[in-house]
Amino acid sequence: MSRVFVSSLALSHFRSHRRARLELDGRPVALFGPNGAGKTNLMEAVSLLSPGRGLRRAAAEEIIRRPEALGWKVAAEVAGPGVGHEIALTAEPGQPRVTQIDGKSAPQVALAKLVRIVWLVPSQDRLWTEGAEGRRRFLDRITLSFLPDHAEAVLSYEKAMRERNRLLRDDVRDPAWYRALEAQMAEAGARIIAGRGEALARISAAQEGAATAFPAADLGIEAEVVVETAEALALALAESRPRDLAAGRTLVGPHRADMSATYRDKGVPAKQCSTGEQKALLISLILSNARALKAETGTAPLVLLDEVAAHLDARRRAALFDEICALEAQAWMTGTGPELFAELGPRAQHFEVTEQAGESHVAAP
Repeated sequence: MSRVFVSSLALSHFRSHRRARLELDGRPVALFGPNGAGKTNLMEAVSLLSPGRGLRRAAAEEIIRRPEALGWKVAAEVAGPGVGHEIALTAEPGQPRVTQIDGKSAPQVALAKLVRIVWLVPSQDRLWTEGAEGRRRFLDRITLSFLPDHAEAVLSYEKAMRERNRLLRDDVRDPAWYRALEAQMAEAGARIIAGRGEALARISAAQEGAATAFPAADLGIEAEVVVETAEALALALAESRPRDLAAGRTLVGPHRADMSATYRDKGVPAKQCSTGEQKALLISLILSNARALKAETGTAPLVLLDEVAAHLDARRRAALFDEICALEAQAWMTGTGPELFAELGPRAQHFEVTEQAGESHVAAP
């Protein structure tokens, strides 16, 4: 079995789940039940096994189960070829999330080196038609899946930029105050730019020659100022100071870039495609991401697909399941009824999620 997978997942006071425990064998996981039962909450818990705020981008305080308002915990065992780790995530009311790996405290960014996770959630259906921020975040998630150190570069860049923006808002004009921050931004920003470019190249390569029912996309990065080195970015930041002072914020750098996509066979920008085509393009990118990761590391990543089955016809749904199984990926999928996962049959583990008296329950049917 050439996959890294969650072999057990236990939740305590996590959103709608007072207690939940799943024992898993590496097959895809089909979670079904009515809307609001707590299916996505389980998937969100899995997404927190990677750096960041998870697929909902929620703060630790937002995850606490109400009305008890006690601390929450996610405990997971991750298994795979040469891999065996215990991960514990906890948060007390009013406190940030704490990460432990094999019983020892660790920074969040360390999770990226243990398990690779890619995901697609309903809010991303508007990815091609809304603002650039969501596309940058989507691209950075892809990049992080290939380059675990990408998270550190993003955090370093954003920290230095916040300090620079504070100087700009305070109308500080002495260049000496800016140089060190701009040098830090330039070094981290160059790593971000290079990482994003490398990630798109790997995704594009994974699309070539792939036998898939989902359309290929031509991808690119658009930026007002194109820079490729730390020196060039530092110069662009210095030259932009007058404009930035007037705006009160930093106007050049990788935080202003955008990801573009074109439906290859039709030559149509993704934002001009139909809703169904846009969804198919997103699924195609997630599958390409997973294929590229398996080609590079030899193991498939975790794939989280929230409510994806409901938006596909039977042909494409069956094709999606076949591709996931061919990848040997532990894909977590949600849907309202078991019929949405009928084509998977015994190739997956099936769990029914129900809600009773304000509490979620999980059971194998």
